[in-house]
Amino acid sequence: MSIYRCPSKAVALAVAAALFVTSLPTGAARAGLVATEQVVEESTAARDRQRLIAILLRDDVRQQMEVLGVDRDEAIARLASLSDQEIQQIAGRIDELPAGQSVLVGVLVVAGVVLIALVITDLLGVTDVFAVINPVR
Repeated sequence: MSIYRCPSKAVALAVAAALFVTSLPTGAARAGLVATEQVVEESTAARDRQRLIAILLRDDVRQQMEVLGVDRDEAIARLASLSDQEIQQIAGRIDELPAGQSVLVGVLVVAGVVLIALVITDLLGVTDVFAVINPVR
């Protein structure tokens, strides 16, 4: 009971117990150098993974997947199970693919723009490519 009469002894005993508990070994701390390339690869993989999931969540992609008989949730689950290298490889291939048009469509669009430009310049009298077009005066 003498411990309750003198509060400083109780405080000293509590502090000693706390110091003893915190000084016990908890395991070895591990520290190491992290290469910049490793951090960049991890952040790039996470960004690519989020971008691929966003692509799978688009409505037009969902409709095409339904036509092909692929379940979107299963595709997202499989995407989540891929390694970082596989994600980067898929994202790189998507970046290289044409965005919704074939080469023929691109050539036809460029040819149409050139044809319209030539007709306009003929109408203005700047060029004389087409004999049937008379310049506006």
